[in-house]
Amino acid sequence: MKAIIGLTSSLELGREEYGIELADTEAILMAGGLPIMLPHLTDEADIDEIAEHIDGLFLAGGYDIDPTLFGEEPQPQLGVIIPARDAFELALAKKVLALKKPILGVCRGAQILNIAVGGDMYQDITTQVKGDLLQHQQRAPKFHGSHFLDVTEGSLLHRLTRQRRLKVNSRHHQANRHVPAPFIVSGVSSDGIVEAIESTQHQFALGVQWHPENMARAEDSASIGIFSGFIAACREEGEK
Repeated sequence: MKAIIGLTSSLELGREEYGIELADTEAILMAGGLPIMLPHLTDEADIDEIAEHIDGLFLAGGYDIDPTLFGEEPQPQLGVIIPARDAFELALAKKVLALKKPILGVCRGAQILNIAVGGDMYQDITTQVKGDLLQHQQRAPKFHGSHFLDVTEGSLLHRLTRQRRLKVNSRHHQANRHVPAPFIVSGVSSDGIVEAIESTQHQFALGVQWHPENMARAEDSASIGIFSGFIAACREEGEK
């Protein structure tokens, strides 16, 4: 039996239809999982059922996150937000964490994961972070690794990628800021931006600021390692 992976979906403003990235489904399938697209539900009982039935949760990338969810007013540089998606993903992430099931979050998904445990984030790193920044919104193909980051030795990310220095792609203007326990920062770019967070109390709860699903298409070994490890953890969950 393949591991059942709940895959979060996007919702475009003014359009009554959900969407997912092909790269997300391809990466999950490539690693041996079975992706199931999740709509933005509001009923707590329905969200409970999803959390109980999936073997793991993939929090996909997408639009910005409502800053009132972490106690801030919106700044001028804040982009599009989809409140229904924010509410659903936060509720589901909290339930999956409580069940100690595997979670992988990419870009926006890494930020949702951090907010779910009480963390916060920069609404816009270009205006809120002091000093010189790298180009975090690359002007290059999606699969291209555009900058480096340092990986904490012995971390889950280190075990998955087998590398202390990764070259990653980058398409974001927001980023995690305060990361509370039981999560730790396990990847940082040279300009100090948090690039990866992970739990010290869960078998697999990892958020990465980049898009390994795109790099996996280009057969990047570190990206393949992330998805292979995630699906392996989900498969173990499904066999319990």
